[in-house]
Amino acid sequence: MSAIDRTSRELVMQAPAMVDSIRRARLEIIPMKGIDEQLAFLPDDAVVTVTASPTKGMDATMELVGRVVAAGHRVVPHLSARLVKDRAHLEDLLARIRDLGIIEVFVVAGDAADAVGPYAGAVELLEEMATVDHGLTHVGITGYPEPHAFISDRAAIDAMARKAPHATYIVSQICYDPVVIRGWIANLRARGIELPVYLGVPGVIDRSRLLRVSLRVGLGDSVRYLRKQHEVAAKLVSGYTPDELMEDLADLVDDPYTGVAGWHIFTFNEVERTQRWRQDLLATTGGAVL
Repeated sequence: MSAIDRTSRELVMQAPAMVDSIRRARLEIIPMKGIDEQLAFLPDDAVVTVTASPTKGMDATMELVGRVVAAGHRVVPHLSARLVKDRAHLEDLLARIRDLGIIEVFVVAGDAADAVGPYAGAVELLEEMATVDHGLTHVGITGYPEPHAFISDRAAIDAMARKAPHATYIVSQICYDPVVIRGWIANLRARGIELPVYLGVPGVIDRSRLLRVSLRVGLGDSVRYLRKQHEVAAKLVSGYTPDELMEDLADLVDDPYTGVAGWHIFTFNEVERTQRWRQDLLATTGGAVL
């Protein structure tokens, strides 16, 4: 990379909108053993999203949500469509969410192989939610910059068209290729989908876990791209950080056309390491350390 390119990248990372987006990045955690020891490392003003485990069910999500709320954080529970048994179960979950003072959820199909109820995917659950007086002000949905492991491109496009009217924002699944991400956003806008987008990036994570998780969620093309990038590959020896990917996409933040609202960091429960990385990144960009 030339000195001019390096300087340009540093300047875009230091732009006020970019620095603010790093400060406001959303952090995703998983209801797994050991997560409670990581909660103390969450920034005081963090927006924390809590995933739904296909093996533990929605109760594990709600129990962790309650603990994170008690710690003083703004929390976004994941509602996994395939883990919702019926309308009564949905209404119960929404009531529990409302009782915790939560006004936002993130609706996903979920990783369960079989649905426990009538909701095969996020579309069906969102359409059911539209008939319930849930009191939510924000509803997030997932977007897929590259082909999904189990869903055809056509089906993913159709699902997005049906999900979008019930949502207030989109979070992209992990993708390591900035060109693919830019093309995906352009295609969203070309299809008339104007919802704000949070770009999903992995936090600080060791190489073996990064590749294992990426392959599990079907990111074959993206992993192949990652392996071709020699600078990134060298960093994987000691652990992955999303600095380079974020630099490549920094100019999209706060751009009226792209509608990129910020970052969604998949911590994979490496909260302490991810928070330390964020503090270091803010220090280098001139932002206040959290």
